[in-house]
Amino acid sequence: MKALAQKEVLPVQRAYKMAAPMELFCWSGGWGLPSVDLDSLTVLTYTRFTGAPLKVHKITNPWRSPSGTLPALRTSQGEVISAPQKIITHLRKEKYNADYDLSARQGADTLAFMSLLEEKLLPVLIHTFWIDTKNYVEVTRKWYAEAMPFPLNFFLPGRMQRQYMERLQLTNGKPSPENEEEVEKELYQEARECLTLLSQRLGSQKFFFGDAPASLDAFVFSHLALLLQVKMPTGKLQIHLRGLQNLCVYCSHILSLYFSWDGAAVPPPRQTPAAPDTEEEPNRRRNQILSVLAGLVAMMGYALLSGIISIQRAAPPHTPGTRALDMVEEDEEE
Repeated sequence: MKALAQKEVLPVQRAYKMAAPMELFCWSGGWGLPSVDLDSLTVLTYTRFTGAPLKVHKITNPWRSPSGTLPALRTSQGEVISAPQKIITHLRKEKYNADYDLSARQGADTLAFMSLLEEKLLPVLIHTFWIDTKNYVEVTRKWYAEAMPFPLNFFLPGRMQRQYMERLQLTNGKPSPENEEEVEKELYQEARECLTLLSQRLGSQKFFFGDAPASLDAFVFSHLALLLQVKMPTGKLQIHLRGLQNLCVYCSHILSLYFSWDGAAVPPPRQTPAAPDTEEEPNRRRNQILSVLAGLVAMMGYALLSGIISIQRAAPPHTPGTRALDMVEEDEEE
């Protein structure tokens, strides 16, 4: 009986032992921010507001994410969730709800302002970072190309740009070359009006609904912080935003209060690896070499298959035992 009593495990203890911590995979920080990606920054900010216990992986290779995209949440049950709104919904189900104390009217205001952000401010953010040629070449592509591992940094920024262009066309349509400039002016005008409305709604409050942050604050902050922190060659909307003093103070307050220990102010330029000081360093160097070799094989395979490079025989003699060369493309996770 004593032995049976010792082996008995209560249901609560069993659940505690089996439960794994939630893991969040998101883009790493830069430009003085904890993350350079809008969606990743939104989810990170919400988790800081609610105090959700997460193991955060800040990475620059989306292929290391369990979903292949960023941000992504691996729940305690092993489920993988990718969309930011779905991640926040799951956290609410786990009792990490930043909107718990909001009234019905405040909940309706939250939905209205989030719709305003998506319709009026998001298109200009996409245009500023991914469509404007000067900004994209000198800032956006530069950061991602320096931060991503080889060979992803050669083609992934361009693929991301095309995805954002498609996203913008879905929400605003594809303008014709004749009225493209006029559509751009209209987009920026609506974004300026959106910022002014946000400034008026915030007023002198710390957060949009008083002294405690809510989910709306996570979405507003992530949109505004990217515009404020990044030095753009073409910053049409940044000038207007910096003139709205309460929004600037609002962003600085959230950064200092919730991300002061992240070291977010330090951008991640590529650095020369330090001398080996841990037992893991040889393995890391080996993995880097293998990643480079795998990348070279993949690029050669792509060049052969697409016809960029072709192999031709100079003479037709046939040697017994020879066969055509097969190029095998392998993707190795970093």
